[in-house]
Amino acid sequence: MAMQDTGARPVSRPVETPANPRFSSGPCAKPPTFSLDKLADAPLGRSHRAPIGKARLKAAIDGTREVLGIPDSHRIGIVPASDTGAVEMAMWTMLGARPVEMLAWESFGAGWVTDAVKQLKLDAIVKTADYGEIVDLTSVDTNNDVVFTWNGTTSGVRVPNGDWIAEDRAGITICDATSAAFAQELPWDKLDVTTFSWQKVLGGEAAHGMLVLSPRAVERLESYTPDRPLPKIFRLSKGCKLIEGIFEGATINTPSMLAVEDYLAALDWARSVGGLQGLFARADANAQAIHDFCDARDWIANLAVDPATRSNTSVCLRFTDPTIADPAAFAKAVAKRLDDAGAAHDIGAYRDAPPGLRIWCGGTVETADIKALLPWIDWVYAAERG
Repeated sequence: MAMQDTGARPVSRPVETPANPRFSSGPCAKPPTFSLDKLADAPLGRSHRAPIGKARLKAAIDGTREVLGIPDSHRIGIVPASDTGAVEMAMWTMLGARPVEMLAWESFGAGWVTDAVKQLKLDAIVKTADYGEIVDLTSVDTNNDVVFTWNGTTSGVRVPNGDWIAEDRAGITICDATSAAFAQELPWDKLDVTTFSWQKVLGGEAAHGMLVLSPRAVERLESYTPDRPLPKIFRLSKGCKLIEGIFEGATINTPSMLAVEDYLAALDWARSVGGLQGLFARADANAQAIHDFCDARDWIANLAVDPATRSNTSVCLRFTDPTIADPAAFAKAVAKRLDDAGAAHDIGAYRDAPPGLRIWCGGTVETADIKALLPWIDWVYAAERG
């Protein structure tokens, strides 16, 4: 049984700070080996439709498939507006053909509910859970279309597995996996639309999204035409046929070739640490260090109620000391002290989430930096309580 630390004893101010105190949940820390020199070969000032531009974009798609282990049967496209754009493209082009279930247990999932119900005017079945919890996945009927986040970036709660998704489902699954891809196992046979951005687990630059389509999603795009206007950047099919060029590097709008080069460098780094399994191990070690820290103290805990649903990327914490009069002000003061000390930047809880801390633990973060941060949380907590 872990010894409990009430924080009552004096705590000395730590001497060492993390070598890289960037623990933001997006944009996230760059790979440890990053330098601007790695972007020297970016084809700046060249058309993305020129052979060199198309080759770089195709390399980004092929590298994504290789590192993530995405089946050859799935299409991969680079799309505008980051993960948000990718999710919106899927919802606006595919939903409405069948009944829809919207699942939400954090801010971004709640945003997809709003879009489905208020913007798309769908008569959706909405299932929600409080922060730190997850909906009853066994109650979900995957003969309906289902939209959900795999990992709640603002709640620190993730889907434990894909067992609840039927192999012979009639509906399609649309999965926002932006803080899960490259850190958690994704069952590609169960996910029909998967989206993520470069700015999360691989520490890439913002503004670009990734859209992964299964054959079932392609069939939906080619057989269903929604009765709603579609902006140009949402159009994935033409004349009931998929626009294949999007999934070969012919992007809908002009991408940043500098950001593409940065993503290619991040994929190279991912390969250097053992590929997908190496990335899993790095995130798991980072998160475990925080879990162990919380287990040994009775004034701080993981926001995720069930250990089986704890995120290994966006780890969300809450202060459990009942004598704290104003939890929101206390958490804000702790985050500010950590930032001022150079121990951790940008780790306050998301604005819509319960007060606390949110520490990014994806693979680009070094475990040594997580371990260097934890004594600072001890010290700042004691200082604020004092």
